[in-house]
Amino acid sequence: MSKPSLLGGWLFAPMVYLLLVLLSSSLMLIIYVMTVVLPETRSQLLANSQAFSVQWYISFVTTVLIWMYTFWLLLLYGKRSRRFPKHFIIWLLLMLLLALKTFAFAPVSDAIALRNLFITLLGAALFVPYIKRSERVKKTFIEP
Repeated sequence: MSKPSLLGGWLFAPMVYLLLVLLSSSLMLIIYVMTVVLPETRSQLLANSQAFSVQWYISFVTTVLIWMYTFWLLLLYGKRSRRFPKHFIIWLLLMLLLALKTFAFAPVSDAIALRNLFITLLGAALFVPYIKRSERVKKTFIEP
């Protein structure tokens, strides 16, 4: 039986990507919490239409779920779990779906939505083939 590979080299790139998403979703969660905590923003949130409030709460829940899934993936990465490659690919596809949703439906400028979509698409295009085909990935992520 061969010795398992250590985390290193190109395998740090997925970790950095996960850490950046965890950081950005953490910042979004801080903004959501501040919206609820500060009286003036809370009153503005409650004064808006019910449709806006529902969208806001869906965005909040989505951000919480993304944060939790990303954190869990980082734990799997650190443990070198064999579940990491499959869940990382699922996570990349979810990020791509969220970027497409933002591009199609969010009230942000097209330039911002396209930049977000491009970064997510580039990440998926680079990481999915690497995770699926790399021998190093197969030798590294072997723990239960």
